[in-house]
Amino acid sequence: MAGNGAPGSTPRQNGPGPALEKEEDDEEEPALGCDGDLEVNPYDGLPFSSRYYELLRQRRDLPVWTTKYSFMEHLEGNSSIVLVSGPPGTGKSTQIPQWCAEYALSLQFAHGLVACTQPHSLAALSLSLRVADEMDLNLGHEVGYCVPHEDCCTTETILRYCSDEMLLREMTSDPLLRQYGVVVLDEAQERTVPTDVLLGLLKDVLHQRPALKVVVVTSPAMEERLCAFCGDPPVVRVPARGDPPVLLYRDRPARSRIAAACQAVLDIHRRQEPGHILLFMASEQEIIEACSVLQGEAAALHPGLGPLLVLPLHPGVGRAAQRLYEGLEEGGRERRVIVTHGLAEASFSMGGIRFVIDTGLELRSVYNPRIRAESQVLRPISKSQAQSRMDRATSSPPGTCLRLYSEAFYEQRLPPSPVPHVSETSLSRLVLLLKRLDIADMGQCDFLDRPAPESLMQALEDLDYLAALDDDGNLSEVGIIMSEFPLDPQLAKALIASCEFDCVEEMVSLAAMLTASPCFLPPATHMEEAVAMHRRALLHPDGDHFTLINIFNAFQQHEADEGWCRKHAVSAAALRLAGIVRAELLEVMQRIELPVSPPAFGTDANVHNIQRALISGYFLKVARDIDGSGNYVMLTHKHVAHLPPACCYLLRQPPRRLPPWVLYHEFTISQDNCLRVVSEIQPQMLVALAPQYYLSNLPPSESRDLLMALREEVAAAEDAPVVPTPLGPAPGGGDEDEDEDEDKEVCVLQ
Repeated sequence: MAGNGAPGSTPRQNGPGPALEKEEDDEEEPALGCDGDLEVNPYDGLPFSSRYYELLRQRRDLPVWTTKYSFMEHLEGNSSIVLVSGPPGTGKSTQIPQWCAEYALSLQFAHGLVACTQPHSLAALSLSLRVADEMDLNLGHEVGYCVPHEDCCTTETILRYCSDEMLLREMTSDPLLRQYGVVVLDEAQERTVPTDVLLGLLKDVLHQRPALKVVVVTSPAMEERLCAFCGDPPVVRVPARGDPPVLLYRDRPARSRIAAACQAVLDIHRRQEPGHILLFMASEQEIIEACSVLQGEAAALHPGLGPLLVLPLHPGVGRAAQRLYEGLEEGGRERRVIVTHGLAEASFSMGGIRFVIDTGLELRSVYNPRIRAESQVLRPISKSQAQSRMDRATSSPPGTCLRLYSEAFYEQRLPPSPVPHVSETSLSRLVLLLKRLDIADMGQCDFLDRPAPESLMQALEDLDYLAALDDDGNLSEVGIIMSEFPLDPQLAKALIASCEFDCVEEMVSLAAMLTASPCFLPPATHMEEAVAMHRRALLHPDGDHFTLINIFNAFQQHEADEGWCRKHAVSAAALRLAGIVRAELLEVMQRIELPVSPPAFGTDANVHNIQRALISGYFLKVARDIDGSGNYVMLTHKHVAHLPPACCYLLRQPPRRLPPWVLYHEFTISQDNCLRVVSEIQPQMLVALAPQYYLSNLPPSESRDLLMALREEVAAAEDAPVVPTPLGPAPGGGDEDEDEDEDKEVCVLQ
């Protein structure tokens, strides 16, 4: 290996001893190789910049650097899998992929490029920016990233950071991942569904592609499990960075958890001890509330304490997450407080963290297959997560980890490791993808932890209801088309049905809006009345689904004007993302040659067609108001839910009757038990479009009896002889229709 550690060097040329001596000599040189001939970057053929050498000094100080030669020897050896184990903040996620690129370059990329997966899209983006900088390359050329709805890669890209979901989707078109020579599965301890599935699938790929190298990067807590699962591969152990932190416990706060956490931050700041603070909250909502409290308190602090910069870190901040690394100056008086949740347990390492405050809780969405609904569960984190959080304060001199819970709580309530996501997630989308990969039987797929049989059966049953499976349990033609879309199966089926009902333009817009993050923002207190008035003009009388189409169309008509978004308190970022998703969906439809009907939004026929398309995909998500007061009972189970506060049926003026039957997009069992995105449907339409055996399989209830009676009426009407209809309106019918038309609201785009 070349002594200066430049990319492209290979460890076989020199042993570790001489190379290390050469590195030490280089570090004494002020210009790091710039005194003589300019060194050339082997990836783009240009001379290295001074920035490259500056970052190279920092890279050599990382704990992972001490393992480089051992790692490269294993990578070049006979083992197809290499396991890298180490605590967070040691440089694994930035350096390991670069060394894999060096290995691939030494082979002239004969076996393919390098892919590095991340459980979080935001981490993939952030890491690609840092690594492109360290390699002295341009992001989007030799180094790129690929996350849902954003692909910053070209034909020149040789190192691709991607979300684990995107690499798994890539396997549907390239099951053996032939364009890659090395695949790095980073943060395997996160146990996301795509990473767990990739671990199993890549083991099978290695049998057919022995030249492929798979590197699994994990925390020490998962090392033993992964060793056994991967067949006892060579293990590279990365040492910790600095001294272990001082660990403090504090009894769980009797008052607000947010207030107690913020008070702990302020106490540290007032003591004027140097170092940044990392605060772990339970959820995104808690992060937002804690940031609001801390920003208010920071403004009132004595100037002599120095500035306190509060930075939220969660998926919703997007590219603003890079603010963590902007303007970091050693010895500066500014203290940063990063308020986050599980996202930062392993990702987003930042120098100077001396204090970690851990609330010890997380909010997880847990799917219950029996009722086909998610529950928001606030529960303790695991011991391994607590360790990862504490490791964030590892430094020299030692930092401090303050746990806002007692040692007894840690010992008695925290499980050893987190529950794998595959045990708590709806599996319909995963089963559809695996069926697309010709894995007909889920038993053929190797899992670290097998999904519960009940979850698998429910997923197969749902796909069968959606006509995605044939009589043999393989994908039907409809199922194959559904698998082409990066959507949940129900939404994919509704989009396919829109081709039959001539409402593709509207359904594509709706699918994009449902896929993007929620567009409504909480208005400022003094703006609530004005915003409510502006929003009311966008409400559609036929339901929330139509309101979303209205909002998207209005946003496009106003040329994505941010002023219009502020006026209506809607998120410009969410609407721009919806535009990107919409373009992606149309591209898929054109590629597989599905018909796209012209727009007709606003006509009665179009409303009727959109309702039919929605029911074709979402007949599993229908509820009925059992008492006329807004208590909606699901058809598939006995849970009672309510309309959300932002529902068009509650916001319209003057108030009208609540719809007796509704179709909804989501239902989560939480404190308010509200449905999300609700539109009225007619039960006759449900009877006509839902599979008959689905209606027969509904649990006994008054709603089921009503639907079965309707079905018998429809069947009887179909069997009855046709009676000619008299010409002209029925007596009194004209006035009634006129009253109904007057009663119906008119939707006007503002």
